[in-house]
Amino acid sequence: MIRRLHAMASGGAALLFILSLPGRVLADEASSAGVSPWAIHGQWTTVVQKHSAFRAPYSGDNSLAPSERQQETTDLTLMLGVRPWRNAEIWINPEIDQGFGLSNTLGVAGFPSGEAYKVGQNAPYLRLPRAFLRQVVPLGGQEEEVEGVANQMAGSRTANNIIITVGKFSVTDIFDANTYAHDPRGDFLNWSVIDAGAFDYAADAWGFTYGGAVEWNQDVWSGRAGLFQLSGVPNGKVTGFDFSQHMVVAEAERRHQWQGRPGKIKLLVFANRGKMGRYDEAVAQSLRDGTVPDTAAVRRRQSRAGWSLNVEQDMGGGIGSFLRLSGNDGSKEAYEFTEINRSASAGLAVKGSRWGREGDTLGAAVAVNGLSPDARQYFGQGGLGILIGDGRLSYAPEKIGEIYYAARVGKALAISFDAQRIVNPAYNHDRGPVTVYALRLHADF
Repeated sequence: MIRRLHAMASGGAALLFILSLPGRVLADEASSAGVSPWAIHGQWTTVVQKHSAFRAPYSGDNSLAPSERQQETTDLTLMLGVRPWRNAEIWINPEIDQGFGLSNTLGVAGFPSGEAYKVGQNAPYLRLPRAFLRQVVPLGGQEEEVEGVANQMAGSRTANNIIITVGKFSVTDIFDANTYAHDPRGDFLNWSVIDAGAFDYAADAWGFTYGGAVEWNQDVWSGRAGLFQLSGVPNGKVTGFDFSQHMVVAEAERRHQWQGRPGKIKLLVFANRGKMGRYDEAVAQSLRDGTVPDTAAVRRRQSRAGWSLNVEQDMGGGIGSFLRLSGNDGSKEAYEFTEINRSASAGLAVKGSRWGREGDTLGAAVAVNGLSPDARQYFGQGGLGILIGDGRLSYAPEKIGEIYYAARVGKALAISFDAQRIVNPAYNHDRGPVTVYALRLHADF
């Protein structure tokens, strides 16, 4: 509750600042640029997800329940934007959330719903995931039209520019983006498909944090760098600007043409600095004390680094492909995202224009996730993590296949059907496989 009130206060301060600006200044700036000084967008998404019963000779505190289960999540978001001066935008996103992920978002490292947070509640509750300022600095080049969509105002900008973003938002709003696999409200749902699985990015339990990023776009190149706050303890609360616990991240992007079709290649590196525990130290202490290993008992200030390679390619004929590879330091506990030390995912998205349904999309992807030797030993002796911990472990890579069909119904509504097959959930060959089905309803304006 304290975190939520603080976030609302921060967003409220930003809104008061916006409203305090002279209306004539806003109107004059907008008039000179030929664009509206404000924007309003909204979205509603409901995901109903169900998994089949599966084999499980044992379960732990963080296991996926072996009996058949069904859960639902809903979020309703209002995106309010205003242009306080030329080339600047301020956005706030008040949101109402409700619902739970399967088994309270536990039991699978590549969790099957990107719409499920690490917290849940039966009654709807209000929060403020985003409140940020974006400033564009023109650097010349061709003038390009910018589409007016959620958290982006319509207008134009030069192709070469610098973009500065500060405030509260998601690290993945800017980093690790991919045209074909990045939006659980519209494309794939699995965590290790929509994001690089080993990208342990700074975030609270809902996936958002405070920080800033600078982007430089020049011809076919882009460079990005950011500084963001980690939570006070792994998977904890983020309550404001306090970078004693922080993440630094950088990404280089090159755009290209392959047989006349656009594509992108991105290389990302990151490092988290904060109080975290080593798996081997937790295991050693547990052996001395005759207890279950616990990384919380051996936390000290140290760093954990990682990387990802992100490729997307338009294949022509309405087909797009993607590939992600990622890895991180597996000697220390996962801090914010999930217990994945290496990951590979790839897939295709096919537009419905191929069969006369212009607004539809068919997608298929696979992901393979792995744990480091130190992590295997920790979880094998009963340790718990952010998402996984079966009490025992017969290790095998976690393998995931996902397919979805998103059908556009009118201008504002989309209905999606999604199916996932998860082999060795939470890296445990003794449990599963499990099949997960989902129905997703999404509306936007």
